Amino acid sequence: MRTGTNTLFIPGPTNVPEVVRRAMNVPMEDQRGPEFGGFVLDILADLKRVFRTETARVILYPGSGTGAWEAAITNTLNPGDKVLMARHGQFSTLWAEMATRLGLEVELIDLAWGAATPVNEFARRLAADRKGQIKAVFVTHNETATGVTSDVAGVRKALDDCFHDALLFVDGVSSVGSIDFRMDDWGVDLAVTGSQKGLMCPAGLGVLAVSPKALAAAEKGRMKRAYFEFRDFAMLADTGYFPYTPPAQLLHGMRAALDRINAEGLDTVLARHARLAEGVRRGVAAWGLQICAEHASIASNTVTAIRVPEGVDARDVIRIGYERYNTSFGSGLARLAGKVFRIGHLGDLNEAMCLTALSVAEMALVEAGAAVEFGSGVAAAQAWYAQGRSVQPARIAAE
Repeated sequence: MRTGTNTLFIPGPTNVPEVVRRAMNVPMEDQRGPEFGGFVLDILADLKRVFRTETARVILYPGSGTGAWEAAITNTLNPGDKVLMARHGQFSTLWAEMATRLGLEVELIDLAWGAATPVNEFARRLAADRKGQIKAVFVTHNETATGVTSDVAGVRKALDDCFHDALLFVDGVSSVGSIDFRMDDWGVDLAVTGSQKGLMCPAGLGVLAVSPKALAAAEKGRMKRAYFEFRDFAMLADTGYFPYTPPAQLLHGMRAALDRINAEGLDTVLARHARLAEGVRRGVAAWGLQICAEHASIASNTVTAIRVPEGVDARDVIRIGYERYNTSFGSGLARLAGKVFRIGHLGDLNEAMCLTALSVAEMALVEAGAAVEFGSGVAAAQAWYAQGRSVQPARIAAE
């Protein structure tokens, strides 16, 4: 019998703050009532601030981030369109598979799982596309499977430098609200996230921000779609009312979560994530282990994928953490199964929670056969957190 609360250190769904859970405990209401529209419009306005956009339209799809991916593709592109993508983790792989299944011609760059989006190679291929055959460029801002953050601003610069008109799609599922994201400044046309990551809500809402350029492209889109049709959801931005039944309780949770972000301040939220992530990475280094990210400059501030030593199975680390210590770590996905385990550090999180993750991971690693010294990772993270200062990674300053 397990006692206490399961401690959740997966990169999503993340911990739901108690104030958000309480906010969802409301009676059913009339989603066509006179007050509902204004309630939703306020949520959309605050989500625009999280995306850092003044010009985009935010659409809420009851469903998941994957559903919002599909909506972005089917509304703005046409069958046979060529798109440029990189495959360097499980989620960039899934996005490429979706694009292929929806009838797009995918120009795919394969990379090691641990690499970031290849900005220079994207720039070379875009410059060589003299006839403008590439209609869209896809970037996984934060590859959740590997703990790698890519340079979206660099991809926008590559597009601008060769005067290319392709749409810029960004998967921000595990970055928006936790890692610096600037939709307008970076010229992003379609940005996707979900309710269950940095927005600290249960899964159930796909959030899609659509630029004016993307909305114009949707007027010419010929892909088949029904539920995901932009025009059906256009009333959201104008009236706050959904074309179909919305998850009203989840929207109340979203309202409470956005209130928390507003109270802390978005810049402070981002700095907190950076500081907590650095402590986790220092703990991993103190164990003598490597992270999956190829270089510290691309290491994610929302999830760290940790490579286990030779002869140790990461699945055992995860199992021991769950069975003996009632703690959930993220698994290694696809080709990383058994090779890495992941510590998610995003959303409603503080130093004590990160130290708990490291301490349980140490016990699970040792029991799984790793030569890790008890307390080494925890002490390294403590030393960092005790400095009482935030860290701004070089990649953010460069952008």
